[in-house]
Amino acid sequence: MATDEKLKMFQFVVVGGGIAGVTCTEQLLSRFPSAGVALVTAAPQIKTVENFKQVSKTLEEFDVAECPSSVLEEKYPNLTVIQSAAIALHTHDHILQTSGGLEVRYEKLCICSGGRPKLLTKDNPFVLGIRDTDSAQEFQKRLSEAKRIVVVGNGGIALELVFEVRGCEVIWAVKDKAIGNAFFDAGAAQFLIPSLAADRPEGAATCKRARYTTEEARPGPSHTTYTAGDRRESAPGPAEPGSALGPDWHEGIALRGAEEGVSVSVEYQCEVDKICTREELETPVSEIESWPVYIQLTNGKTVGCDFIVSATGVVPNTEPFLRGNNFVLAHDGGLRVDDHMRTSQADVYAAGDVCTACWEHSPLWQQMRLWTQARQMGWHAGNCMAAHVLSEPIELDFCFELFAHITRFFNYKVVLLGKFNGQGLGLDQELLVRCTKGHEYIKVVLSGGRMVGAVLVGETDLEETFENLILNQMDLTPYKDELLNPNIDIEDYFD
Repeated sequence: MATDEKLKMFQFVVVGGGIAGVTCTEQLLSRFPSAGVALVTAAPQIKTVENFKQVSKTLEEFDVAECPSSVLEEKYPNLTVIQSAAIALHTHDHILQTSGGLEVRYEKLCICSGGRPKLLTKDNPFVLGIRDTDSAQEFQKRLSEAKRIVVVGNGGIALELVFEVRGCEVIWAVKDKAIGNAFFDAGAAQFLIPSLAADRPEGAATCKRARYTTEEARPGPSHTTYTAGDRRESAPGPAEPGSALGPDWHEGIALRGAEEGVSVSVEYQCEVDKICTREELETPVSEIESWPVYIQLTNGKTVGCDFIVSATGVVPNTEPFLRGNNFVLAHDGGLRVDDHMRTSQADVYAAGDVCTACWEHSPLWQQMRLWTQARQMGWHAGNCMAAHVLSEPIELDFCFELFAHITRFFNYKVVLLGKFNGQGLGLDQELLVRCTKGHEYIKVVLSGGRMVGAVLVGETDLEETFENLILNQMDLTPYKDELLNPNIDIEDYFD
């Protein structure tokens, strides 16, 4: 048992300094201005929401600010930030142990430990995972001397990386039939593909978002911000102290290789079969130059390059500190949570990438582990914890009624609504598409004559109208021919 100096007691404890954890913490602090609240985070910096804007009923935009944890402590006198990694949890005793030797006793605990990166292989000097600021800067350094790289992955970081890299040949290996498979359909992918070959002068893209910077904690509220978008949150811990990356993580970093021009080629429907040196190749390759590393793909191609970027996503960070507590896990390894964000263990909640929403979902919502959902889950978890302590009734927040997300890819605004890729609909769907090359791509998903999803690429100004049509579930059968007619103002049409 810990000594008095090593034992801390709080009514509420939150693990994780990302958006989910900080949002949950702030919600608890607003509901309980005098209760003891602790935020346990391994990183010196935390992430907070700024400039929050409710665009429509379910669509939201906000900036993510990275700042020293002291900023939060100064704002909330009853908050204690414990800068230390969580190493063990004893749910039976309501005690959390940290790497600093503390035993933290709680009444209610919320786990917001994010996700940890899935690298293609560990301890290979030619394989680089981009997950935080430090690794992004290492990527910049190595890219400056590279003539060719291979990018493996089809998520948000991969999409932005291949668009931003200049002066280096990029071979992009994706396992799907189209790029950005998680975010949009093959039609939208084809709309965006020409952007990879287009002349992109440096600094030409409009960008309202700045990348994170990891620095030693310093006095004052200095921080950088960027608008919320797609991300995979890295696990906090002694070995991985860096801040998780989000959209426009490349802003402020010169992603230039050793050559001139822009060259991106995509290898579709393939995965990595083997990574090896030239000496380890089973069959000779007709390469004019000798490359430091070779990657063999499942489509039979072997490609030599200077290094490989692993951008293959994350898995929920439930190891190692949650071991031995018999948490019920979902199929994807996340902590199962109900509609009150409760795990299978008493008084333990979870939010963000570490958990899996296992309640009966709205037919129009799905979990995608994005910045917006991290904020929504953290906010709802804090509300649920407060309601349970105060014995108040609480219902699932309205944001879980409809999946809604705004981001940017290839310098286009992208809005995703509902079952935007026809998720789970099978053959029971009808697609309406309007595409103007270089300007906009609009896809509507209908099921039974009712709109259930939409993809909007470009400045379409249709998101609020389509959101209302999806939520209202109006029968659009009589209007299908006019729904995407560019000569009709749809907003007035359904006013």
